[in-house]
Amino acid sequence: MFEKEMERMVDEQLISRGISDLRVLAAFRRVPRHEFVPRDLVDSAYGDFPLPIGEGQTISQPYMVALMTALLEVKPTDVVIEVGSGSGYLAAILSLLAKKVYAVERIGILSKRSGETLQRLGFPNVEVIHADGTLGQIKAAPFDRIIVSAQAEDVPGGLLDQLTIDGIMVIPIGEQGYQELTKITKLAYGLKREEAGGCTFVPLVRGKVASADL
Repeated sequence: MFEKEMERMVDEQLISRGISDLRVLAAFRRVPRHEFVPRDLVDSAYGDFPLPIGEGQTISQPYMVALMTALLEVKPTDVVIEVGSGSGYLAAILSLLAKKVYAVERIGILSKRSGETLQRLGFPNVEVIHADGTLGQIKAAPFDRIIVSAQAEDVPGGLLDQLTIDGIMVIPIGEQGYQELTKITKLAYGLKREEAGGCTFVPLVRGKVASADL
C-alpha cells in the first residue's frame, strides 16, 4: 500500500541529499515508517518532516534519521545502543544493519508501544528497555556504536565510558532549539569530533523515568 511512498521518500529525500550508503538505503526501503506513527498520521508518514508520536516526543524527519544512521557507520558485527528510541523506527533501521540493538526509552508508554510494534513486525535483534538512557546499559556494555536521538548540551560521560575504542557516537549537541549533529569517534588517545550540520531535537532528560501505565 505504501511501497510507492517509501520509494519516493528514499529517492527524493535521501539519495538526492547525498545519502549514498547502499546498506542504509536498503534498510529504509524495508522498514515501513507508517507503522511507527499514530494511526491518524499514517498518510503523512513518508513526508519530509518530523511527526508527533505523543508524550511531547517526535519521530524525526526521514533525512535526519538517514543522516544519523549513515554517520554511525554500522557494521554487521556491531552492538548498538540508541538513547531516546521513541517510536522505535530508528531501532528498526539499525536492526537491519547491526548484530544487536538496545533501544532505551525513558517514557514508559512509548517504550511499551514501540516494543510491541517491533515484535509484531519481526525485528528480533532489538531489545527495548524502559530506563534512563543517559546511564546507558552497564550490563550490555561496551557498545560499538551509540546513537542519541535527543538534544544534549554535552556528551554524557556515562555513555562515553560504555563506547568501545574506535567506536562511534552520533549525538545532537547544543542548546534547546538548535544543535549541531556531532559524530564522535573514541580513539585510544582521545576523541575525534566532527560536526555534520544543524538540527533540532527534543531534550535529553536525565534521571527521570516516566511510568509505563496507560
